[in-house]
Amino acid sequence: MTRSTTRIAHLRAAGVSFVVELRTPVPRVLHWGEDLGELTDDGLAALALSADAASLHCALDEPRQFTVWPTQADGWSGTPAQEGHRAGTATAPRVTMTGAEESPAALVIALRDTDAGLDLTLTYRLDPSGVLAVRTRMSCPAGAPGPGPYDLASTTALLPVPNRAQEILDFTGKWCRERSPQRGRLAFAGHVREVRRGRPGLDAPHLLTVGVPGFGFRTGEVWALHVGWSGNQRWLAERLPEGAGVHGGVLGGGELLTPGEIRLAPGDSYTSPECYFAWSAEGLDGLAGRFHTMLRSRPGHPSSPRPLTLNTWEAVYFDHRPERLLALADDAAAVGVERLVLDDGWFLGRRDDTAGLGDWAVDPQMWPDGLTPLAERVHAHGMQFGLWVEPEMVNLRSRLAREHPDWILGPSAGLGPSSRHQYVLNVAHEEAFAYLLESLDGLVAEYGIDYLKWDHNRELHEAVHRDAHGGDRPGVHAQTRALYRLMDTLRSRRPDLEIESCSSGGGRVDLGVLARTDRVWASDCNDPVERQAIQRWTGQLLPPELIGAHVGGPRSHTTGRVADDSFRLITALFGHAGIEDDLTARTPAEREALTRWAALYKEVRGLLHGGRVVRGDLADDATYLHGVVAPDAGAALYCWARTETSVPAQSGRVPLPGLAPGRSYRVRIRTEAGLPSMHQVVAPAWYRAAVEDWVPMPGTVLTGAGLPMPTLNPGQALLIEAAATDTAH
Repeated sequence: MTRSTTRIAHLRAAGVSFVVELRTPVPRVLHWGEDLGELTDDGLAALALSADAASLHCALDEPRQFTVWPTQADGWSGTPAQEGHRAGTATAPRVTMTGAEESPAALVIALRDTDAGLDLTLTYRLDPSGVLAVRTRMSCPAGAPGPGPYDLASTTALLPVPNRAQEILDFTGKWCRERSPQRGRLAFAGHVREVRRGRPGLDAPHLLTVGVPGFGFRTGEVWALHVGWSGNQRWLAERLPEGAGVHGGVLGGGELLTPGEIRLAPGDSYTSPECYFAWSAEGLDGLAGRFHTMLRSRPGHPSSPRPLTLNTWEAVYFDHRPERLLALADDAAAVGVERLVLDDGWFLGRRDDTAGLGDWAVDPQMWPDGLTPLAERVHAHGMQFGLWVEPEMVNLRSRLAREHPDWILGPSAGLGPSSRHQYVLNVAHEEAFAYLLESLDGLVAEYGIDYLKWDHNRELHEAVHRDAHGGDRPGVHAQTRALYRLMDTLRSRRPDLEIESCSSGGGRVDLGVLARTDRVWASDCNDPVERQAIQRWTGQLLPPELIGAHVGGPRSHTTGRVADDSFRLITALFGHAGIEDDLTARTPAEREALTRWAALYKEVRGLLHGGRVVRGDLADDATYLHGVVAPDAGAALYCWARTETSVPAQSGRVPLPGLAPGRSYRVRIRTEAGLPSMHQVVAPAWYRAAVEDWVPMPGTVLTGAGLPMPTLNPGQALLIEAAATDTAH
């Protein structure tokens, strides 16, 4: 790598600047955040001069610096960028820059840790969306010094944030309550989240955000991190009393490694997961917009209209009588479904969840003619045919477990407790990998499968690989890489195949798995009250077209709550919409309502899956206002919903976010999904008029003054459509 002749590297995109001073021994981060403009040499020099902090009492004699590879060698007492050792030595990393290359969109810095005998390549890539992706490659060249391999404990990508970032938001959750926000003050300490589940988990941090106190959806300066990895993870936000150089604190993340998991012998290397950092001066919607723009610009991002999907799980569960499923396919086609997915229960011995996992062949007792009759019926209706699989798991009551017990990921001393009656298949075992690849590829080819719902229903506890001599080695990293390779190889063989990431619902929602899948199943919960929150926060990272959102039956199968048709239908509209219900059990009137809703989805999905997601900052937590606005602000569709009762009797004027104040609009209430019931005698006048016809409204009224929203009963929602009546300028 050649040395850069530029002393200061400045990457810019979409209102973001990232500035690094390429000095020795270690470059330092001068700025990450708001665009500083096209700085002259004098301006860059001034930025570097202002990056020297004061020297403090009882501290280092020289001002602390925040470098691109912060360690104690810089006087950094927080989480270091590198931890590891070589047989108990080389525990104090001290790196030196050996070269750097800069392009308009990327900065690559080469570092050398002479004591540990390691070469490091640190890559910063600033996406046109303004999202900064950071990745590290660590290699051990031939002739590395010292005894034994280098045992890598961690690498952490770290970026600075200013002192004003004193409030933190991240997420937790459980089954059917994924991505529940938790928010508070960022104190002088480390807010550290370590994921040890072998997947991001139902309680995943999802997107760790720090910002100025009081930041909301539409306002406030915020900085955020996502760890794009489907295995164990570490996330942190950290503030020390002395700061981080001239900065106030740091955001950081990476893979959480088990001791002994990565051992670098001469010739070996390790590449970290990509960590994604984003900044916005426009609150959480600004962050979401950056991630949505980045994801939509991927070459493999779904480009065809997202088909209305029916999944059979809550319709039939394990009752796979072919005649019942053929009738369901007919009814699905009649209401406008475009993809039917056959869920769990189709393979050998699968009558419940205690047996069969791993035996990926159609059960001839249940399906004497194979899946051909159903696949042909589905395709004859012009629908796509999808299939549920769980390749990474195995039941002990299966032919695979009996014949290949060594393929199970678990300790030599014996397997621990099962979860959902299943264990983990070691996908990194080459024979197991080959078996899965050929089984899945064969099914796709035989039945013309268009779509796989790829599930993952247990956590990876005691995930160790057993060798022939009874030696146990940590296996989560290898398992995650093997999963990626399996998906990538299958997709290379079947480029038209689409895959959904499902993991006990929303337990594997990350940008690592989304690099090779086409959507996520946000949650096993279809209760619209819960779904309003789950979809809101899943959308903080992912655009609606990547989020599976289905209409369930009137009574939720996971909560028991009964919800009106209109609330269920409107909630499911704001995603990749589908149905999770037995249509054969619905009345003609109910199927007609679904047919109208299906037509509405097809009409508006171009807007929903290509526009900007916006959310209103409301004082009443029982109400939701969210929507999608066209890129030119010429059209929008909003949901106004209430999930529970609250003290305020009226909402007052509520602005519609995202529209252009200087434009003229008309608004109406869409009624295809039904109208809500009200907790009032007479609705506001504009609402009554908008139910009947379009109502003209200036943009200043809609975005500035706002509209007085009707007071809905709990568990109710309505759709507001806005359309510009002038030409954008």
